Amino acid sequence: MNSLKRRNADPITFKPFLSSPPCNFSFSFSSLIDLKRQGFTLFLLCFSLTALMVDSDTDSDSGPVILASPLVSFLQHVQLTALRSYPKKQTPDPKYYMDLSLKRPYNLSTAESAFKDLTSESRDLSVPVEKLESFLKEYFDGAGEDLLHHEPVDFVSDPSGFLSNVENQKVRDWAREVHVLWRNLSCRVADSVRESPGRHTLLPLPEPVIIPGSRFREVYYWDSYWVIKGLMTSKMFTTAKGLVKNLMSLVETYGFALNGARAYYTNRSQPPLLSSMVYEIYNVTKDDELVREAIPVLVKEYEFWNSGKHKVVIRDASGYDHVLSRYYALWNMPRPESSVFDEESASGFSTMSEKQRFHRDIASAAESGCDFSTRWMRDPPNFTTMATTSVVPVDLNVFLLKMELDIAFLMEISGDKNGSDHFVKASKAREKAFETVFWNEEAGQWLDYWLSSNGDEPEAWKAENQNTNVFASNFAPIWINTISSDETLVKKVVKALKNSGLIAPAGILTSLTDSGQQWDFPNGWAPQQEMIVTGLASSSSKEAKEMAEDIARRWIRSNYLVYKKGGTMHEKLKVTELGEYGGGGEYIPQTGFGWSNGVILAFLEEFGWPSNLSIEP
Repeated sequence: MNSLKRRNADPITFKPFLSSPPCNFSFSFSSLIDLKRQGFTLFLLCFSLTALMVDSDTDSDSGPVILASPLVSFLQHVQLTALRSYPKKQTPDPKYYMDLSLKRPYNLSTAESAFKDLTSESRDLSVPVEKLESFLKEYFDGAGEDLLHHEPVDFVSDPSGFLSNVENQKVRDWAREVHVLWRNLSCRVADSVRESPGRHTLLPLPEPVIIPGSRFREVYYWDSYWVIKGLMTSKMFTTAKGLVKNLMSLVETYGFALNGARAYYTNRSQPPLLSSMVYEIYNVTKDDELVREAIPVLVKEYEFWNSGKHKVVIRDASGYDHVLSRYYALWNMPRPESSVFDEESASGFSTMSEKQRFHRDIASAAESGCDFSTRWMRDPPNFTTMATTSVVPVDLNVFLLKMELDIAFLMEISGDKNGSDHFVKASKAREKAFETVFWNEEAGQWLDYWLSSNGDEPEAWKAENQNTNVFASNFAPIWINTISSDETLVKKVVKALKNSGLIAPAGILTSLTDSGQQWDFPNGWAPQQEMIVTGLASSSSKEAKEMAEDIARRWIRSNYLVYKKGGTMHEKLKVTELGEYGGGGEYIPQTGFGWSNGVILAFLEEFGWPSNLSIEP
């Protein structure tokens, strides 16, 4: 996006918002002593605030920040020491260190003292690897040991009516193997996490969980929607409801659904899909009790995304104000789980203010779930021009439009007509914003909008602020039924998608830019395939339906071939070639894999697979 350069010279100011959800920090007396000993001052402003303001001078980002727990802060030091100590090619994933839990009978002070002794003679923070490993073995339990296997109560190997329209035997056998993977990914949080939360970065949850897999040893927010889509196909309704209950508990505790169920994720959310999960489950189970429990939680989450720094206002040429939302993490420091990477990326900035804004934009990109992509860069593919908080994203506002429609529906069936009417009105206002702010008639797509200022005040819409680069997210609004039912609009979108260059041999590309980031070319991801395919398939257009089925079959075939070659389902695919998994980004390719499994099962449920159609290329 060559016309959009860095506009981050002005520091962002924080204005506390009145509808802040509650903040739940539990610090033990010993933790407070630890903080004091480490030279930190903790200001407990009020337990009713989401964000804690951190005192700063004029050369800093003064936006909202949620403080990290003492254990998280300490493990970041361990992570840095490991980076300095191991040979470069042998350094473990930085997240590994953040997932360790303190071993009994040691407390954090004891572990910190031992670590200080270990590193006291090191000027460059490195220590002999064998000594570091010995220290970790003595004082910590391994990453993931506080997450235990759980046998799902509603799992059966061959559910009644399972994928009855999948006629091809090879595909059917593979689908059963994908279905069985739910058992591998089903876990429960150990009792010790609830009993001694300060010893763990894993957060306590009331119900069993489905994790994505590999390095992702905890629940993730937006992943859970596509996991639930697959669980519905697998007839695992109890497990699906448990996932929703867990996310609801996070909203009730923190005021929003966390990025993931870890203490180091309490500073950001992920794409808001909780209402869609409740909607999917209700459509199958007609569970009125779940709806009654969910409505106040969903309203609370809705307020989080539509207030404070997440809220932006774009004024059109007629003087009408369109209220939209952006990603904005409550954080301006290196992400704990990747702090060594973030520190290195920020090393070229000369002032603290620049570094803090960069760290917030990195964390906000993580809040988007699409970490990382040239979508968030002012001067792509230059990673240091990351400016996520300056983007008003198409897809985030799609999720919020869906939330408005979902809450309106759920309130209506629960008998709250006034509440339902309120959210219907809000959805119509956001749809109007899609037409005015995002839609580009010439491109036949909805385009992300870049803010000219820090977003605290309304700003006038300018055509040149639309990002004209092509991304899969430009087509996300087709997922919404009220949009996919507009035949004239669908015709334009189908033509634009066909000519976009995004449709590849194995599915839809995330972008056309090969930046080395994992949410760019040549990768494709299950969520974007499902949203676009579902939207096209739900329209009345024959051409759109055919396009939807074609994309779905490309995606299914490539996942099948990847699985047959390696015996695993992957987090993402290289969609420029059939049968290749994706790469790029800051960690190695991951397997498991929750949302990939869910989308495959959902696609096979929707489209089936004829007996005379080969799954082989």
